[in-house]
Amino acid sequence: MKDQKTVTKMNHEAMKHNQMSHEEMNHASMNHEQMQHGTMDHSMHMGNLKQKFFFSVILAIPIILLSPVMGVNLPFQFTFRGSDWVVLLLATLLYFYGGLPFLKGAKMELQGKKPAMMTLIALGISVAYFYSIYAFIANNFLKSSLHVMDFFWELATLIVIMLLGHWIEMNAVSNAGNALQKMAELLPGTASRINQEGQMEEISLKKVLLGDQLLVKAGGKIPTDGVIIAGETSVNEAMVTGEAKEVRKQVQDKVIGGSVNGAGTITIKVTGTGESGYLAQVMSLVNAAQQEKSSVESLSDKVASWLFYVALFVGIGAFIVWLLVTKDVNTALERMVTVLIIACPHALGLAIPLVTARSTSLGAQNGLLIKKRQALEVAKQVDRVLMDKTGTLTEGNFSVRAYKSFSEKYTDEEILTWMGAVEQSSNHPLATGILKQVAKLQLKLPKATEVTNHGGIGIEGNVEGQKIKIVSVAYLDKNRIAYDQESFSALSAQGNSISFLLINEKNSGFVAQGDQIKPEARGMIQQLKAEGIKPVIVTGDNKQAAEKVAAQLGIEEIHAELLPADKEKIVRSYQKKDQVVMMVGDGVNDAPSLARADIGVAIGAGTDVAVDSADVILVKSNPADILHFLTLAKNTSRKMIQNLWWGAGYNIIAIPLAAGALSFAGITLSPAVGAILMSASTVIVALNAMTLRINTEK
Repeated sequence: MKDQKTVTKMNHEAMKHNQMSHEEMNHASMNHEQMQHGTMDHSMHMGNLKQKFFFSVILAIPIILLSPVMGVNLPFQFTFRGSDWVVLLLATLLYFYGGLPFLKGAKMELQGKKPAMMTLIALGISVAYFYSIYAFIANNFLKSSLHVMDFFWELATLIVIMLLGHWIEMNAVSNAGNALQKMAELLPGTASRINQEGQMEEISLKKVLLGDQLLVKAGGKIPTDGVIIAGETSVNEAMVTGEAKEVRKQVQDKVIGGSVNGAGTITIKVTGTGESGYLAQVMSLVNAAQQEKSSVESLSDKVASWLFYVALFVGIGAFIVWLLVTKDVNTALERMVTVLIIACPHALGLAIPLVTARSTSLGAQNGLLIKKRQALEVAKQVDRVLMDKTGTLTEGNFSVRAYKSFSEKYTDEEILTWMGAVEQSSNHPLATGILKQVAKLQLKLPKATEVTNHGGIGIEGNVEGQKIKIVSVAYLDKNRIAYDQESFSALSAQGNSISFLLINEKNSGFVAQGDQIKPEARGMIQQLKAEGIKPVIVTGDNKQAAEKVAAQLGIEEIHAELLPADKEKIVRSYQKKDQVVMMVGDGVNDAPSLARADIGVAIGAGTDVAVDSADVILVKSNPADILHFLTLAKNTSRKMIQNLWWGAGYNIIAIPLAAGALSFAGITLSPAVGAILMSASTVIVALNAMTLRINTEK
């Protein structure tokens, strides 16, 4: 009966993708480098970006006022005796302070043999700085009639604008937390172990071993997976299983590391530590999926990478040719430096961040929280959208349509009562439906003890000395328990979800519940198919109920009766076929699938961990918002490409002219003209970003 939202157990072999210890899960021991999702993000986190930007502006203002623009003095600029020394000092501070994130980012890109945006920026500011040092020495200390042009103005504006661009982008997408960090916070840093002498000792979580006995005080977090050997309590497993209500726990009941103990004090025997623990396995899957996803190169990085190689090749070529033609090192150097600086236009640093900021703002206004820019770029390539049935395609408001006893010992109402007793500790939609029917009939419920949820299977507990289980048809089939297949098929064919009641492992009755399809779901599915995207249902419900919903919505592909690890496997299976996958989910156990998918979409009402594992959050839980996101992503991608052309495309003409390719015809790119082109492209990029819309208007 339960789907993967109420997981308390997971297939260890399926989940064990890499090894993780409790030390790795300890929030205190996790750092940004372990959690980075790309060179740029990591570099930007190496200091307070806002503080770095504003301090760099303070350093840059005097440089802008005292330095010429590519050798051309503007009306607002002035000089005084010793002003060149002031510029040199401020530029040096700015280069090593404001430019440090780009230099470190470039180092990481080059170590990974993938030069991209950071390398291009680092090349531009480094060439501008060191050539300007050379120009300063040549103009002040070397006897030469030829004045060597410096690029301090370009250095200052380039660093400030690039910092501004990355600040804008990070500010637009930085509202989201980190899924691994959020999971790590579920575990305490220490545990209270009972040693062989029966004494209590406080130890680090990483030192806990299998078989250890731990004392968990009232209100404390349970440090590891285990079995209760003394005491009884209630446990809040909401952050782990998605169940908001507390679950009663007694001796021999299992507990999950990361869940919160209630009013009782218990002693547990450790059954899972490190990579064998439930939470560690979920983290392992999320970590592995995020690392793979983060290796995808963004469009702006590709453009920057191409531009880096072009600029380097043309710049060195220009130096060699001009040196051979003029025999003048200064002239050759000036041509090469002009090429390298023009190749890193100011607009390129703002081209993507401005669109991202506009896009995330529009999304937020329409109930879409976009956490990762990459999702906007990948969305136009989506081949399949995987969606859970309950809560995504259907309302999730189940109502009982039929219930029946198979035993002469119990009436139909008693079957409902047994089920209601166990379901009191669950807030699953199916449980809610049963409890609403119980309330409607004003039935009195007995007390249930030792209630335990089993992901993808159902729920069990003890009621009046009887062992009660509420299970799905998959459990009956797996354990070869007989049931009326004809009645089951007839009810399932009507779109009902069937839950069976086992009393002491004997099939004693059933409850059939129906759900309503969300009115927006049909239009959403039709639109997806019209755009060539294949919708897929992935659910823990029975196959017949899933097929009924699929038939009404026109969905051909269905995966039903899934256990917790199955969704992540299904995502991977599509990806192995070169399919770009969007996954929609809401529980902790959807977190690996959300992270594994090319685009993870979390329902806004889902758990924190699911939300933090996703790239996009649907605040209103409206399936139509999937279409809104795809439309916004398509429009955003178009604007990004346009801005990249405005920000870097003019280099097709500017770089050859800066190198002097047409100097034989008396045509060269004047430094002043180069400055005007860079300024114009920056303005165009900003205006173009502001025209982005979420609808289909161009």
